[in-house]
Amino acid sequence: MVATAPPRLGFLGPAGSFAEEATIAFDPGAERVPLPSIPAVAAAVEAGDVNGGVVPIENSIEGPVTYTLDLLIHDSRLSISAERVVPIHHNLLASPGTDLSEIRVIHSHPQALAQCRRYLTERMPNAVPMAALSTSAAVEGLAAEPGSAAIGTLRAAQIYGAEVLDRAIEDSPNNETRFVLLAEGDHAPTGRDGTSLCFTFDEDGPGLLHSVLECVVAEGINMAKIESRPNKRQLGRYYFLLDLDGHRLDDRVARALRGIGERTSMLKVFGSYPRHRA
Repeated sequence: MVATAPPRLGFLGPAGSFAEEATIAFDPGAERVPLPSIPAVAAAVEAGDVNGGVVPIENSIEGPVTYTLDLLIHDSRLSISAERVVPIHHNLLASPGTDLSEIRVIHSHPQALAQCRRYLTERMPNAVPMAALSTSAAVEGLAAEPGSAAIGTLRAAQIYGAEVLDRAIEDSPNNETRFVLLAEGDHAPTGRDGTSLCFTFDEDGPGLLHSVLECVVAEGINMAKIESRPNKRQLGRYYFLLDLDGHRLDDRVARALRGIGERTSMLKVFGSYPRHRA
């Protein structure tokens, strides 16, 4: 019997990021491949270098991760094949021996900085927040910049030899991030699925969005989320994004998608996938 190699999953790295935690949640036995950016994760999947890619798509405090949404809308043919929700706990980290009074700059991913805004304002008012590509990249670079700190995971502190100055500094105890697994195809129906899609219109006028939502309501489908993103071509024009309960192959969802396609100038289904179960 020939042993099967474990899948390779790319994630927004370096090691120690929340995306790595999500990757472990997707498949603890997978080979984890850190990549420098969300587009790089998608490119690795498209090139066949990895079997799937783990990227953040939504946070319970700060809302959508626009890098991922814009990638799905404009730049990638990949599908969402699974999702996981990861609790987010941020920690203030620094090089060993660093005193709080010495810190002048705090590095982290923009979402992490935003999720700790109150803490930083009240406890570190003289420190300048500085955006990094990821929380783990911020921790990895601490040694090269005396007087700096980073917001990151406890795993990142262990990996890069950082000292934990304060734990659980996030402003909300209900902080969670939804991650999706990008792959060449989506998931087969399981009976507890969701479908993500986007659409837009060539023209503007009253009732256009309502006519699309009627397709969903008429089939008795629960709409889990609706949001919009600028179309990057004209001010005031948008792509609309929907998350629906059900699989795109379910009869009701399939009929709704056909109706949406008839009422819009562009419809793109990002994929159907099993819903996360806590």
